Amino acid sequence: MERVVLGIDIGATSSKLGLVDSAGNILVESSIPTPVNTSGVSAAEFVKSLCEASFVLQHQARTVEVIGVGAGAPNANYNKGTIEFAANLPWQHEVVPFVELMKTYFPNLPIRITNDANAAAIGEKVYGGAKGMKDFVSITLGTGFGSGIVVGGELVYGCDGFAGEIGHVVMIPNGRRCGCGRLGCLETYVSATGLKQTAFEVMSRRYFTEKSLLKAASFNEITPKYIADAALQGDSMALEVFEQTGEMLGLALANTVAFSSPEAIFLYGGLANSGDLLLTPTRKSLDKNMLKNYCKRTADGQFIQEASTQLLLSHLCNKNGAVLGAAALVWHEKV
Repeated sequence: MERVVLGIDIGATSSKLGLVDSAGNILVESSIPTPVNTSGVSAAEFVKSLCEASFVLQHQARTVEVIGVGAGAPNANYNKGTIEFAANLPWQHEVVPFVELMKTYFPNLPIRITNDANAAAIGEKVYGGAKGMKDFVSITLGTGFGSGIVVGGELVYGCDGFAGEIGHVVMIPNGRRCGCGRLGCLETYVSATGLKQTAFEVMSRRYFTEKSLLKAASFNEITPKYIADAALQGDSMALEVFEQTGEMLGLALANTVAFSSPEAIFLYGGLANSGDLLLTPTRKSLDKNMLKNYCKRTADGQFIQEASTQLLLSHLCNKNGAVLGAAALVWHEKV
């Protein structure tokens, strides 16, 4: 009988499940809708639906033994096993005792939960490019900006379970309004929503003086992929959007290196799929803003203004990385 971990990724619109073996193979997977705010579905009812879906997966896989449950969710607290005031889930005004609720259905198994960005970091360590690394940072670039910081082989959770929110470092005082309520957070500039806002700011300055594919698109058509496709065709406005975004991200990552000195930084998520359009300006900014202590050296020991920290795309980009990362929370403890 094959040993597997149930990995769960709780998202704003849907929640994905998969049975994952120790090698990172998802044997079977499925998804269920995440309730909307107006549905009236309680957290306990939702957890029951998750578990019922997982029992169907176990039946499909037949000869498997589930040895643990790992979950990633917005505002999840690893230390307490809770989901706390998650703005994009129906229980935004509640502290959901997720692990306690899951224990009703899996009473004898280890159950772990953390936020989705931390899960991605552990997934990178167990199944991805960070195998063998003890110090690295994983950045999730989706609708928002998530980050997981691994030091000495362990995730940094802090005293309250919420450490590592690089996306909520204020980059521009009194800048763009963030969903957290503050102004100028990194997330408002480096994310899918931030990229779109930058695109409209660039167009507003150059709309009447230059041609651009961006000008022909409706508001809803301006997506990261649309902007990336335009940039690949040499569109100057689209290229400027990625230049500005990469410059901001590189500066933030240089600051991150200064306090954590990681071996590598991995970029994961939809925005990372733009590849060199984002990586090239980010590397340039990372090198320019890097403290010399963390720069490369010549053979005779002289510093050169180039970061020694590797900037890499996640090895999980073309996989169901969220489910793998959730399962890795348990597998990480088993290996």
